[in-house]
Amino acid sequence: MKKYRIRESAPAEIHEELREYPLLIRNLLHFRGISTKEDTKTFLEPSYDLDLHDPFLLFGMERAVSRILGAMQKEEFICIYSDYDHDGIPGGVLLKDFFEAIQYKNFRNYIPHRHQEGYGLNAQAVRTLAEEGVKLIITVDCGITDTEAVRVGNEFGVDTIITDHHLPPDPLPEAFAIVNPKLSPDYPFDGLCGAGVAWKLVSALMQKGDFSLPDGYEKWLLDLTGLSTIADMVPLTGENRVIAYFGLKVLRKTRRPGLRALYRVLRLDPSTLTEDDVGFSLAPRINAASRMDTPQAAFDTLAEKDPLKAYSFAENLHKLNDSRKGHTAAMVKEAKQIIKGRLKEKEILSPLIVLGSPSWRPGLLGLAANSVVEAYSRPAFLWGREGGEGLKGSCRSDGVVNVVELMRATRPGVFKEFGGHKFSGGFSVEEENIHHLDEELHKAYETFTFEDAVEEKWLDGMLTLEETDDALLSSLERLAPFGIDNPKPIFLFSGIVPEKVKLFGARKDHLELQFRKKSGEAIRAISFFAKGKNFSCGSVENIESGKSYSLVGNIERSNFGGRNEIRLRVEDILC
Repeated sequence: MKKYRIRESAPAEIHEELREYPLLIRNLLHFRGISTKEDTKTFLEPSYDLDLHDPFLLFGMERAVSRILGAMQKEEFICIYSDYDHDGIPGGVLLKDFFEAIQYKNFRNYIPHRHQEGYGLNAQAVRTLAEEGVKLIITVDCGITDTEAVRVGNEFGVDTIITDHHLPPDPLPEAFAIVNPKLSPDYPFDGLCGAGVAWKLVSALMQKGDFSLPDGYEKWLLDLTGLSTIADMVPLTGENRVIAYFGLKVLRKTRRPGLRALYRVLRLDPSTLTEDDVGFSLAPRINAASRMDTPQAAFDTLAEKDPLKAYSFAENLHKLNDSRKGHTAAMVKEAKQIIKGRLKEKEILSPLIVLGSPSWRPGLLGLAANSVVEAYSRPAFLWGREGGEGLKGSCRSDGVVNVVELMRATRPGVFKEFGGHKFSGGFSVEEENIHHLDEELHKAYETFTFEDAVEEKWLDGMLTLEETDDALLSSLERLAPFGIDNPKPIFLFSGIVPEKVKLFGARKDHLELQFRKKSGEAIRAISFFAKGKNFSCGSVENIESGKSYSLVGNIERSNFGGRNEIRLRVEDILC
């Protein structure tokens, strides 16, 4: 059950302080904790020169830079070891770009195979790299928990520089240097993504090294850094806002053939590229590569310098994503068939959904679990087989229960490993325990006490259709890029009557509502994948033209198909 509340207006003193800005913007800034002219200017007009921090404030940076410069002087073989997702792969590419730009040739990139090697720095890969002659490993977006792999490297005479942003364990790996904002008390911001840390490393190397690079070379690497910052769901505040803000500017002008090819394949207009294009179009295709067992495909697309080859790589990446969609849809369909069978037997669906198959790809389980949760409004635990051995799973929650706490409440030994947060998690299970997983999770669930779940949602104000125009949207766009800790403003549109209601898309699973302003101008409202959503007024089949509804959603600019329009993006529909 959802309950909506509209935020109170900012205090009078804030309205006075920020009187040069429109009323709505003053309120939205207040809701974000911004109350002074100085903070407002920093937020709305980030400065590249003033609002980025000295990379040498990061603990371990001085030692890391010294070791890398020393390796270059000795022509040591260096390996850039990056994670296989939308953070690690761009970070690995930008370091590759830097080494090539300074004409250092004795290096290689390495991306672990998602299913065969798993996440992070692994001992076998380190042994192989040592046998190849590698003397220095630089990690990107991984390594902070990989104590054993670092130890193996030390035994083989391989130094490791860890650049990572994940929470550090105690004790830390015995690496030559660790650069992690969460280990840096003197660094003003701890929310950088993995590629962000790698970019800081490049910035530091440029300060200390004697390279023949043009001033501002590192700015051109912000296309990849900004992409990762937006895609990795890190807070878009502080330094991340600066990186995302300028990152989008560089993405729109990028000289990178692979990105320009992706824009063509996806029919994206680079001049109007937004954080939504990054999050919903670019990032899924980078991730699709590892999900479909070929992480190198994403790396090759971003790294390729030849436009013709880049276009071929981009097309392949797009096809991999289509294949990923197909496999996920098939998995969800199979899950729903099993659930329907259970409903026929029990008539009432249990409070948890626990399903799996040895044929299900672990890399797709999270996406499938999301669909199951949306369809049945209860936590879902799905498992599959990892690379021919080992059972791994993903779980998602609708918020009624914290999935990590639920897994923690099971008896010892049920899970081999697990982790995550309230709404999302991952786990591994021994073969002998998988047949008891459903029962054990339900036993744990019964130990929880629940009150009637009420999801309270704050809204940023009420608007009419007449107020929804270009001037308003232009004002709102000044707060972009939107993301974690800087969400898109959400409004209530009360008592509006659609003149048209239709489902569209290949599977007829997207909803379009058309309204008419008093001026006669039409305005559309869109909800993608609406068939799987439970609106407050019920399913999409309940929505009729000529009937009054209230909409909860945001305002957006759409350039799809070359048509520039302002529309509403629907989050909920109330009767």
